[in-house]
Amino acid sequence: MSITASPRSARPRRQAGAVVENVVRRFGDRVVLDQLDLTIADEELVVLLGPSGCGKSTLLRLLAGLDRPDGGRVEVPAKRAIVFQADRLLPWQRVLRNVTLGLHGADADQRALDVLAEVGLSGREKAWPKELSGGEAQRVSLARALVSEPELVLLDEPFAALDAITRLRMHDLVRALRSKHHAAMLLVTHDVDEAIALADRVVVMSDGRIGTSHRVELSAADREASIAREELRSALLEDLGLANQH
Repeated sequence: MSITASPRSARPRRQAGAVVENVVRRFGDRVVLDQLDLTIADEELVVLLGPSGCGKSTLLRLLAGLDRPDGGRVEVPAKRAIVFQADRLLPWQRVLRNVTLGLHGADADQRALDVLAEVGLSGREKAWPKELSGGEAQRVSLARALVSEPELVLLDEPFAALDAITRLRMHDLVRALRSKHHAAMLLVTHDVDEAIALADRVVVMSDGRIGTSHRVELSAADREASIAREELRSALLEDLGLANQH
């Protein structure tokens, strides 16, 4: 097995943001990842769909460096960040200190203030986490992930606990942040509509492997409502074994 973290300067600009090759991960007698292969291109946003227990979160943990494979190869950039479903903010630290956590340099505060402005939280840097709404707390989590300018951002169902309107606003924010920061992204979700709204490519996972992959080549308007969108949605539901659900 191997996990390699490659500095940006060590590889050409257009190589993959992450490579998972023939990866196996076992927990006791259970094989959770079974010779899995996945490549995320530089600056690509890949959405990972799959039923509970198929190995999505295990794969994310390997890419984040929080776990190690039992076999195969994982290659990721050295600079990467993860955003979880729970905001995981430190309740005893104000917003600014939550964003600068682990950040070094004399300009750390200014960098944090700049990224808080990007996520729409200017003026909230002195707030305590308990004073934030759920959407605001996830915006702080995004700011904390992006302040170090990572080359790979991993998002583990970060919007699942938000109400529908806040969730749509977070989708708009992710699009804007991605355009500015140019990071590769892997988003894990159970929401087919969220996948279609955000992805360059949707991959469907089953039994520890990548089953199908769909390139999403739709305009912003077509992602909202079009025949092509409905065809893609139907294909994804079929891949998930939910073909009769609408």
